[in-house]
Amino acid sequence: MDRRITRLVQVGDVTLGYDGKTNGKIAVQSMTNTDTEIKEKTADQIKRLEDMGCDIIRFTVNTPKAAKNVEYYKSISRVPLVADIHFDYRLALEAAEGGIDKIRINPGNIGSRDRVETLVQVCKDRKIPIRIGVNSGSVEKELLKKYGGATAEALAESALGHAKILEECDFFDTVISIKSSNVQTMIKANRLVAEKCNYPLHIGVTEAGTVGGGLVKSAVGIGSLLCDGIGDTLRVSLTDDPTVEIEAANKILNAIGFLERPNIVSCPTCGRTKIDLISIAKEVERRIEKMNIHKSMKIAVMGCVVNGPGEAQDADIGIAGGVGEAVLFKKGVLIRKISEENIVDELIGELEKMI
Repeated sequence: MDRRITRLVQVGDVTLGYDGKTNGKIAVQSMTNTDTEIKEKTADQIKRLEDMGCDIIRFTVNTPKAAKNVEYYKSISRVPLVADIHFDYRLALEAAEGGIDKIRINPGNIGSRDRVETLVQVCKDRKIPIRIGVNSGSVEKELLKKYGGATAEALAESALGHAKILEECDFFDTVISIKSSNVQTMIKANRLVAEKCNYPLHIGVTEAGTVGGGLVKSAVGIGSLLCDGIGDTLRVSLTDDPTVEIEAANKILNAIGFLERPNIVSCPTCGRTKIDLISIAKEVERRIEKMNIHKSMKIAVMGCVVNGPGEAQDADIGIAGGVGEAVLFKKGVLIRKISEENIVDELIGELEKMI
């Protein structure tokens, strides 16, 4: 898949962007929802996110005490940390002093130009990248008037305008994030910015909602951009435990082919299906997720011979249902028959031999 060529921005030991030479991993992010002043709760959530495979973790730094805790969170974290700053640039300065790996700001609400310049100089000296975060609620009044609202064009111009402020300060370690709760607006705004700059882009649908609807919105928005080759890091913003965001992000990346993980395909069932395929497919998925396989494989769970080795003949391994039984196949070649009650165990057993 062709990807947009960008500058490379270093966030701790994670490289954001793609220069056509590096692997260009798309980093998965989330944000803690604990009170950053409370060390124990926030540290516990950081560790749980790390264990889920989160590449970069952000937390709000909204009070002086939260800023003072940055040094502690850095000492216990295995992944880069991002300080989310609004309004008070002094909190950003203290987070930088504590060793934060990246700072997220909206230059429009930090205050006067001299405050932005002071922060940028500190970030330059400490080699701390800045993420410019723009969303529908942060667009400047003059742009809202110019475009008749928080349109994709308004969001894009706002983001590029903020990036220009940093450029005028001779700062280029910038990551741009443009988010909207409107999926089409988010997609269009990122496409516009992708055409006009070479900064890495942090993509996501903000305020997407709970898992049910939020995952669908995020898959459409994030997935569309990734299929265009746009996007260098992402967050799936859900009203849930932050660890759920990591699981959702990995599913999106795996569906597009950006992760070395198993891809399970299963048919939707029809009147030809003579085994309990729905329960079998769910159990296969559960067991495979528990195995935590880091290898690209196609695993097919099919209801009949029509959708079995035929449509899924390129699967590394799979089953196709019959009447109270199934056939096991590898790369379209039939291996043996399995009774219905043993389908999951035998499929998983053969899979274990292959990894």
